[in-house]
Amino acid sequence: MSDQETGLDFSMVIASTVHDMKNSLASLIQAHGQWVKALPEAQRGTAEQGVIDYEFAHLNGKLVQLLGLYKLGINQLPLRPDYHELDDFIEAQLAFHQEVLDSRGIIARLRVDDFGLPGFFDRELIGSVVSNVVINAIRFAREQVLISARQVGEQLVISINDDGPGFPEPMIEHQTDYVLGINPSSGSTGLGLYFAANIAKQHQRQGVKGHIEIANGGELGGGLFSLYLP
Repeated sequence: MSDQETGLDFSMVIASTVHDMKNSLASLIQAHGQWVKALPEAQRGTAEQGVIDYEFAHLNGKLVQLLGLYKLGINQLPLRPDYHELDDFIEAQLAFHQEVLDSRGIIARLRVDDFGLPGFFDRELIGSVVSNVVINAIRFAREQVLISARQVGEQLVISINDDGPGFPEPMIEHQTDYVLGINPSSGSTGLGLYFAANIAKQHQRQGVKGHIEIANGGELGGGLFSLYLP
């Protein structure tokens, strides 16, 4: 019996399940945070705690991404752009991941060029993109992560750079083919880049659409993700 015959929209079932999982995870993260605060100082900040913090953030990001992809697929992902101070936006992103950064011994810095204008974008959507990229950077970084914002022509560019091994060359060469299947060595599906690219494209002005680019190098020499917003 097919989904149509039963009146069951399986994609809606998956989306509802993911939403429930995200809420449950939020409760678990909150309870875990309270438990950690109750521990003696000497028992905090262990390597195991770092793994737990990272995986919490990683899983939460994936669930947010899945919900976003579902809403994109049914054209129900609202875009609510507004003006935002870039220093505040990036500082909020770093603050959200500070516990994970601390537990992994990674130093995160921000740099915002003074071009005198706030950014105009959907804070929640762009925040979810930046958050997912930061989590990925934390996974591969050795010691440092840098988030920067600058103006290139008429576009705002938000970049995340790390000092890890960088993106695989095949991924850079085929970076517009976001969904390449599961990479057996890394486990990557490309869905993160697909999500980021589609969120970027939602932002457009005077016929110019946002886009993403990945490369290796930058100031820290590792992976370099750049988000261009008109």
